[in-house]
Amino acid sequence: MPANSSPVLFPLSMPSLGPRRYLALRFPFLPTDRVRRLRPYGDGPVDRPLLVAEKIRGALRVAAADAAALRLGLRIGMTLAEARALVPDIVTTEADSEADASLLQRCAAACEIFTPLVALRAGAGLILDVTGCAHLFGGEKELAFAACRRLNRLGLAACFALAGTPEAAWALARERHGSIVAPGEEEALTQALPIMALERDSETILALQRAGFLTLGDLAARAPYTLAARFGEDLVIALRRLLGREDIRITPLRPPPEIIAEKHFSEPLGLMESLLAALERLTRDVARALEKREAGGRHFEASFFRADGAVRRIAVETAEATRDTTLLMRLIRLRIEALADPLDPGFGFDALRLAVLRSETFDSLQPALAGEAAVQNGERAVADLVNRLVARFGRENVRRFVTHDTHDPVRAAGTVPYLAGVVSVPPPEPEPGSPPLRPLTLFEHPQWIEVMAEVPDSPPLRFRWRRVLHEVARAEGPERIAPEWWREASPAPAIRDYYRVEDANGHRFWIFREGLYEDSNARPRWFLHGLFA
Repeated sequence: MPANSSPVLFPLSMPSLGPRRYLALRFPFLPTDRVRRLRPYGDGPVDRPLLVAEKIRGALRVAAADAAALRLGLRIGMTLAEARALVPDIVTTEADSEADASLLQRCAAACEIFTPLVALRAGAGLILDVTGCAHLFGGEKELAFAACRRLNRLGLAACFALAGTPEAAWALARERHGSIVAPGEEEALTQALPIMALERDSETILALQRAGFLTLGDLAARAPYTLAARFGEDLVIALRRLLGREDIRITPLRPPPEIIAEKHFSEPLGLMESLLAALERLTRDVARALEKREAGGRHFEASFFRADGAVRRIAVETAEATRDTTLLMRLIRLRIEALADPLDPGFGFDALRLAVLRSETFDSLQPALAGEAAVQNGERAVADLVNRLVARFGRENVRRFVTHDTHDPVRAAGTVPYLAGVVSVPPPEPEPGSPPLRPLTLFEHPQWIEVMAEVPDSPPLRFRWRRVLHEVARAEGPERIAPEWWREASPAPAIRDYYRVEDANGHRFWIFREGLYEDSNARPRWFLHGLFA
């Protein structure tokens, strides 16, 4: 394990990093390992064969089996009744694809200690882009062994292989566990693999075997256009990638951070103050990296990697770009204190990481005039208040008002998280000395009112709202607002005629009539939409 912290700048595609290297991790017994890990069954010895059954076409079939069951001749796809006839002393459980997927996500998070570029692989596995990371762990072999040990702590058996393309690494993890292929030697090693490494459907594999193809080398010896004409272009592309001739990279589960600083401990650390002291040193590393880029961070993430494979992440956002280590540590401490689920060290944390997920250009300017300094100090005070509120109550619970460029009053204004990058459009200003055109706030749902008017299209004379009768003294309108038909689903809402009215007691209301009297489909209705202050 690396013993010191070192900032790493992304992206990882810099030429100095050399050829790409991918570590494939395959979990051959993921469903059964999950069952044993969660509840070791106590109705018999632990070496009893375990099967995971799933209902397929009206019959219970074996969806997964552990190593003990496979050694006894049981196989995937056979009926459960047939399996019990062959081996009566078996333990069965129902398949749970959601639980398997959740465990695979946990494995991916645990493997982020080795690289931030981790992708899921169909067929219960992971692909890690470890380009430029192996030297931090003593070499590629040591990195692969460390990854397997970490997954073993989660109760999973893992097979690995390391190669220059994701497909070659995955195929070798399936067929040649433990292979570490030197750069450029993928084709020489993968040609000996059976054609099952292509992971094609059973009909395609059977057709290949009948045509005399037994290994990838047999296919590679044929001209690509003949294979494409017989078996399709997809098979040629898969073969090219398996042989290491084409690298399509991976799509990581999480976008790579802009800056990373991390520290690994030779022994797991459990004291929170010691962890925060180490994290503070990482903030200084990150601040120096930001300073070199003349930038400041807006979104930071601290990751705590526990020795048993669990990972806890704490995100901190700021209202303005910063590289102030004191501010950042104060926000992280507030975030930790506000956690509903406390940060449990368990058997200790063996690694810490601080990542900058988003940064902006940051200019340190010294104001020349006292007035400018006062304005900047006021803005910084607001930003500091927002930072503390977000750290304590969460991003979604600290909001601000925004206005949008639309004539629809329902969409014209609303609230968004304060730190969201939503630009507010300035609302139209009323004429000097005139009242506002619309209320500042509206009811979430317009409230139905009873209205009496002289003629159908005239303003109301009186209306009843919440059992109280209001006599209208003044009225202005109508302001006709048509629905935004390009946004609405069919059928479109009715046209609304809005009125600003004032009752005999001086209270002002914003009401509307929905629909037109000449429309014979429905009788117009009146609603109260907002109140003027």
